[in-house]
Amino acid sequence: MRVLIVEDEEFLADAISARLKMEAIAADVAGDGEAALEAVDVNDYDVVLLDRDLPGIHGDEVCQILNQSPDRPAIMMLTAAGDLDDRVEGLGIGADDYLAKPFEFAELIARVRALSRRRFSAVPPVLSRRGIRLDPFRHEVTCDGRPVHLTRKEFAVLELLLRADGGVVSAETLLEKAWDENANPFTHTVKVTISNLRRKLVDPDIITTISGAGYAIADER
Repeated sequence: MRVLIVEDEEFLADAISARLKMEAIAADVAGDGEAALEAVDVNDYDVVLLDRDLPGIHGDEVCQILNQSPDRPAIMMLTAAGDLDDRVEGLGIGADDYLAKPFEFAELIARVRALSRRRFSAVPPVLSRRGIRLDPFRHEVTCDGRPVHLTRKEFAVLELLLRADGGVVSAETLLEKAWDENANPFTHTVKVTISNLRRKLVDPDIITTISGAGYAIADER
């Protein structure tokens, strides 16, 4: 999953980014509305955390612009204005969720995952395939009932492969979704992560390499 944090308070933006990354969620930061729209135009985000009171282009206008796209990311407004009228107005503008500051990070993470799950509505919360069982909320993975201990990036890559439901996921998509905008597109980190996953899952054939296309957890042959 990849999230864009649109927040002009640098300390808060960095704190949110750090916490998301602890949960194996790739996170980028934009400090104003214009930077946010540029980032969304370039990258495919699952969720945008949007402060309403932004310098330059106001958060409300950013939300309205994003809503014009049929394939827009989910939008959660984060704002100090948290009374009922403000929440109703924010949702009326087109936000999918609204969280008032200050907030608890545990609630923020739960809401982000819930919003992202709406984009994969056909996929159950607990993902399973080929003996692998991945629980995004408990951050647990088992393979044939055996606990598998993964790094954050390994967990994020495995989640993306399982969400594809047997489809092929390109290395570029894995790099975009599991890392962030600072990732080197010419790095071998995806190959290394896939190799580590195969080793930890014991059966190297669980993750198939599709030459020139990417990787898949295909049906058992």
